[in-house]
Parts: sequence; C-alpha cells; structure tokens
Amino acid sequence: MTARKLIESLEIVFTDDDLPYEEEILRNPYSVKHWLRYIDYKKNAPKHGVNIVYERALKELPGSYKLWYNYLKTRRQQARGRCINDSLYEEVNNAFERSLIFMHKMPRIWMDYCTFLTNQCKITRTRTVFDRALRALPITQHHRIWPLYLTFIKKHDISETAMRVFRRYLKLCPENAEEFVEYLIDVKRLDDAAMVLAKIVNDENFASLHGKSNHQLWNELCDLISKNPGEVHSLNVDAIIRGGLHRYTDQLGHLWNCLADYYVRSGLFDRARDIYEEAIQTVTTVRDFTQVFDSYAQFEELSLSKRMEEVSKLANPSEDDDIDLELRLARFENLMERRLLLLNSVLLRQNPHNVKEWHKRVMLYEGKPHEIINTYTEAVQTVDPKLAVGKLNTLWVEFAKFYESNGQVEDGRLIFKKATEVPYVRVDDLATVWCNWAEMELRNENYEAALKLMHTATVLPSRKVSYHDDNETVQARLYKSLKLWSMYADLEESFGTFKSCKAVYDRIIDLKIATPQIIINYGLFLEEHNYYEEAFRAYEKGISLFKWPNVYDIWNTYLTKFLNRYGGTKLERARDLFEQCLENCPAKYAKPLYLLYSKLEEEHGMARHAMAVYERATTAVPPEEMFDIFNIYIKKAAEIYGIPKTRQIYENAIEVLPEDRTREMCLRFAEMETKLGEIDRARAIYAHCSQICDPRVTVEFWQTWKEFEVRHGNEDTMREMLRIKRSVQAMYNTQVNMMSAQMLSSAGSMSGTIADLAPGAKDDMRMLEAKAAEMVGTSGSKGGNIMFVRGETQGDKQTGDKVVNPDEINIDEDEEEGEEVEMEIPIEKQNIPSEIFGSLKRKVGDDDD
Repeated sequence: MTARKLIESLEIVFTDDDLPYEEEILRNPYSVKHWLRYIDYKKNAPKHGVNIVYERALKELPGSYKLWYNYLKTRRQQARGRCINDSLYEEVNNAFERSLIFMHKMPRIWMDYCTFLTNQCKITRTRTVFDRALRALPITQHHRIWPLYLTFIKKHDISETAMRVFRRYLKLCPENAEEFVEYLIDVKRLDDAAMVLAKIVNDENFASLHGKSNHQLWNELCDLISKNPGEVHSLNVDAIIRGGLHRYTDQLGHLWNCLADYYVRSGLFDRARDIYEEAIQTVTTVRDFTQVFDSYAQFEELSLSKRMEEVSKLANPSEDDDIDLELRLARFENLMERRLLLLNSVLLRQNPHNVKEWHKRVMLYEGKPHEIINTYTEAVQTVDPKLAVGKLNTLWVEFAKFYESNGQVEDGRLIFKKATEVPYVRVDDLATVWCNWAEMELRNENYEAALKLMHTATVLPSRKVSYHDDNETVQARLYKSLKLWSMYADLEESFGTFKSCKAVYDRIIDLKIATPQIIINYGLFLEEHNYYEEAFRAYEKGISLFKWPNVYDIWNTYLTKFLNRYGGTKLERARDLFEQCLENCPAKYAKPLYLLYSKLEEEHGMARHAMAVYERATTAVPPEEMFDIFNIYIKKAAEIYGIPKTRQIYENAIEVLPEDRTREMCLRFAEMETKLGEIDRARAIYAHCSQICDPRVTVEFWQTWKEFEVRHGNEDTMREMLRIKRSVQAMYNTQVNMMSAQMLSSAGSMSGTIADLAPGAKDDMRMLEAKAAEMVGTSGSKGGNIMFVRGETQGDKQTGDKVVNPDEINIDEDEEEGEEVEMEIPIEKQNIPSEIFGSLKRKVGDDDD
C-alpha cells in the first residue's frame, strides 16, 4: 500500500489545536523543523494520525534522513510485541523498502532493516537484504554490517550458507579466521575447521585477535586432527604432526602423543605402538620423555585391561586368546623394566660426552656382559676428550677392570694400551691410566711388568717440552707427572734395588717436580738403609728447592733427625743449621723451631746460649704465642739462674704483651715478689698494672690487691690503693652520658665511688668506704669531699669519747702527742729460700726482725 492510498484510505480529522501547525506547514512545507514540531505534537494521538503526518512530511521531503529515521523507528515500535506473521510487519518492511530508494547510502537504515528482518526469521529475504546492503554501501562501511550478518547466520542451522558467508567475510577481515574455526567446530564441520586452521598456521603474517601465538594455534590443530581421525580426512595428519616435530622442538612430547593418539583413535594400535617406540628413542629432554613414556604405559595398560575383560567374558577362551593375553602382559612388563635404560638414553642424547651417564648405563646392564662390553666400546668411541664432562680416563680404566674381573687380563692390557694413546686434555688423566695399569699388574703379581710400565711411562721425550704447554700432547708431557713418579718411587722402594730407587728420587729432584713430602720420603728411605749423610744431603736439596712456608716440614724433619742422630757431638753444625733455618722463618712457624733450638742448647750447649734463644723467641713469634714463650722463658731462667733473675724477663714481658696477658703477667710478677718478701716491689707492680684494670671489669685484680694490702699493708697503703682505684675509675668514665649524670645527681646523698653506686656491687670495699663516710659525718665534718678513716684515733675533744671503727686497722706506732696506744698487727711470716741471699746468708742466732 502506497503512501497516497494510505492517506486516502484514512479519514483526516483536524481539531482546533491542529490549525496552528497546519498553517505553519502551509507557509513552510519544506521545513523539517516545522514538520517535527507537528509530529511531536501528534505523538500522543492514535498511531495512524502520527503515520499520516509522517507520510505527508516525507511526500514533501523525501530526502530527509531525520524524518525517515524517526518514521521507521516509530513504525518498528508500533510493531513491537505483535506476532511475526502480523500484516503490520509487512507494512513496516514496505516502509523500509521505500526509504531505501532515497537512503540506500545510509548504513543505519540498512542496519535497522536487517535487524528487523532477522527478528522476523525470514532467512532468504534477510540474506538478500544483507547482500543488497553490502552492495549498496561503500566498503568502508561494511564493518558495520558484517557483525549483524554473522549473528544472523549463526542464529539458524544453515551451515553451508554460513560457510559461504564466512569465506566472503574473511576476504575483508582475514584476521577473524579464528571465529570461523570456532563456528565450524560448533557445527561439527571438523574437516573444514582443520583446513582453515591449517591455513592459519601456515600463514606467517597471521596475527591472532585472541592473543594466541602460532605455537598455540599449532597445538590446537594437532589436538583437533588427532582426536577426530574419522571426521578429518582432507589433511595428511602424519605429515602435519611430523612437520611440527621439526618446527617446535620444545613440544616434542606433546606432538608425539598427539600422533600416537591419532592412530589409537583410528584403531591402528600396532602403528601407535611404533610411534611411541620411535618417540622414546628420539626425544632429548626428560620432560618430553616423561610425557611420552607415561602415555605409552597408559596405552599398554588400557590395552591389556581391555583384552583381559574380553577374555573373561568368553565362556571357553581359546589358546590363541591366552597367548595374546600373555604377549600383551609381557610387552607391558618389558616396557616398565626398560624405563631407567630409556631415561639414560635420553640423557646421553642430550650430551653424549657425559662420562657419568655412561657409567650409569653400564650399571643398568649388570649381569649382561655382552651389553656391558658394547656400552663401554660405544662410550670410548663416542666421548670426545675435549668435550667430555667428567674424567674420560675412568671409562677406559673401568673397561679394562671389567675384563680383568672376568679373568681376561690380556684383553685388559690391550684396553690399557689403547687408553694410553688417547689425546686427553690433562696430563694427570694419562698418568692415572698408567698407574691403574701398573696396579692391575701388581694385583696379578707381575711386579717386574709393573716396574717396566713405570719406566716406559717416565722415559724422557726426544725433545724437551714444557709441562704447561697445552699445544703439546699429554704423552709428550707425561715425563713430568708427579703422580707417575710418586708411584714409580713407591714401586722401587717395594720391589726394586737401593740403587734404582735412589736413581728415581734423584731424577725427581733433577726434574724439579719434587714436593716436600717427596723429599721427606727420600730422606726416610735413605735412613732406613743407614745412609744418614745422604739423607741429610737430600734434605738440604729440598731446602734449596722450596721457600717458606713449604719448606717448614723439611726443616722440622731435618733438624729432628739431625739431633736424634748426632745429639751434641756436632754442636756447631747444628747451630749453623738452626741459624740458617731461623734466618727467614715466618713468625707463624717460629715457636717449635726455637723450642727445639733451646732444647739443644740446654742439653748439649751453654745455659746463656739457651737463654739467648728464648729471648730471641719472645720477639720472633706472633703476639698470640708470646705469653707461652715468656712462661717457658721464666720457668727456665728460674731453674738455671734462680728466681731473682726472672725480674728482668717479667718487666720485658709486661712491656710487650697485650693488655689481657700483661694483667696476668703482673699478677704473677707481684706474687713472686711477695713470696720473696719484696712487698714494696709487689705494691709498685700492682700500682703499675692498675692503670689497665677497669674496676667494673677486672674485679679479681682489685680483690687480689686488697687481699695483698690486708696481709702486708697498713692504713696509708690501703688509702693509696683506694685513691688509685678512684682515679682509674674516673679515667674509664670520662665519657659518661647524660643518663649516668642524672643517676649520680639523684644519688648525691650517698657516699662512695661510681662503682659503689652500681646496683648489686656490695663488695667489702664499698662497705668499708660507706662506713668511713658515715663516721666522718657524725664527727661534724662539713666538707663535700669523700672522707676516709684517719690513721690516728678520733673522738670528741670535750667528752673524750672514742669513736669506735670496727674496720680500723691496728698499727703499732709511737704517737708524738697524747698517750701511747698499743696495737697488734698480725704479721704473716714465710721462709725465704736461702738461694736468694747468696753469700749474705744469715748466721745462726741472728734476729729474725
């Protein structure tokens, strides 16, 4: 029905309210604004009234997009909610068709029309309109139509039509091929999906909109074609997956499993088994091997269990069924037994020069001699000496020992012979081969053959080469191998003659490859055969070859052996040796040598020489060993010269020792002087040592000094000791922080030193000083200084009362004023050794005072 017929069929009813709008339209028939104003007024009128106004407006303005868009929108709203076979839908379709005569370049009109038709489920007509839209619109607007088109074809089961539409779409947007693949998989067109996906994978320029890499797409393709062998027939699955094996070497396990799974699902079980075997023989990583082996084992287990179920259901299973079942079981067991061997093969494919893995492979073949021989043969032929990981010589040695353990000694010798010709990287590897060859001869009691082998290995080359020259072969540098010469010397000592063994040691020294241990062994060998001077000459050769500290063991052995041999018969020679040894001796090794030297002088020399050695030792040893040396020095000096002679040693020790050792030495010095009756000397030593003794740390020192003063001092000496203690305390407290100062101020009423104020310091000294201060306070003293108990008797002059001090020390002394007071002082007596007085020995009857 055309617009004219629609207008004619409907009776136009005007009201008084419509007149102003009609008049405006009459005056401005081509004004969109006036028509829209009139339409807006009519929106609440019956629908045919609004439609008539729209039709009249479009008759005047057929090219107005705004009018057409609003009109079509209104007509769609009027049709909303009605049955799809209602005639109103067709009227709206006709309106869209009429609009497209003028609006065919407007994508929104086409989009609304296509959407409206899609909802009506008119497949052919809708597809035709979509095609018309794509032909009418420029290609730059197609991206607005295609999503609606794809939604439409996915909505209905028209897979053939959808595939054609998708192919057209991919020509414009090839990057959306994944969407096509997803649709094909949904509609079970797996063969077509696999072909599209293969095309995507082969396109190097394809960029996935979902962020998938080419590797992920390849895995999807492999999963698709391997799991659906019945549907995918347009592609060569075997060729595709094998191409992936060469392309993606990091996913070999997954790809091999996909290929085997393809044949399993195809029912070709023997072919699948061949694929698994090929896979485990070619993968090079443990991860891939684990994936393939687990899948292979699962396949065999399922095959076995399924066959067992089938046989169990048979009433009378035949012999062929039992044989087939046993064959499957044996195949599965064999696979599980081969696992470690197959894993070892994987590791060797990773690095065929790994010596350790070859040894493991031999162990896996335990009990199979032919397999072991083949493995050793393959190993020594495969491993490159320059690329070997581990020691290649161990393969040759174990190969030869295998023949020896089986009684084929000649074959073992042949293997060793070939092993000595291998171009090893290090000389030590070749020397190890020769030594093991000689040990094999010794085990078979071929002693002469072992000596001959050592002699052959140590023959000098035709031209002189440097041992450290890597450009030369190891065979040319073997003659300087210390390991080889050491074994040669041991064999000569055990089975050779004295002359031949001495010649070997001399050649070692001439080649300048000897070590201190070789020199010592040479000397011991000569001593065993009573060639003492030859042994000493050997030691001297070694001394000339080495420097400190390597020469220490040689010197120690040489001097010890020399003293044991000659004692004091060759004293001057021994002294020369000691002086030569100590000339450049480091302090770290000096102590035992000086003690050995001093022992020589004590036993066979002169006492003053021994004392001179000890005195030299006190400055030659490290600081941590000085204290021990001084103790030995003091002890020896007291034994030889008497105790007074040690005073100078004590003084020297106090000057050079560190603080902790000096404190201990001072206490010992003071104790010695006290025993000798030299009280003033001892007190001076205590006073000297007090300067390095913090009263808070070294409580024992101050307690010792206090006990000393109680025994041997008087009130004045005690006061002097306390004064020194306070001065030392103040010296150590020069950096007192604010907190300590506040603590002192809060305890200002208390008397005593800082140490007395310390919590818990309730020693005798503190109590003595506190009581003394308390007594001074009772006597009326107003001074702020700390007061001590005076030596004379104090009391009140008016009353004459005595102030009793329970800690007062009674001292006998004549008072110049006042009455005489008698006091008794306990004096401790001790016998003094008579050696101290020398010629001034007391006569019998002399006073003891």
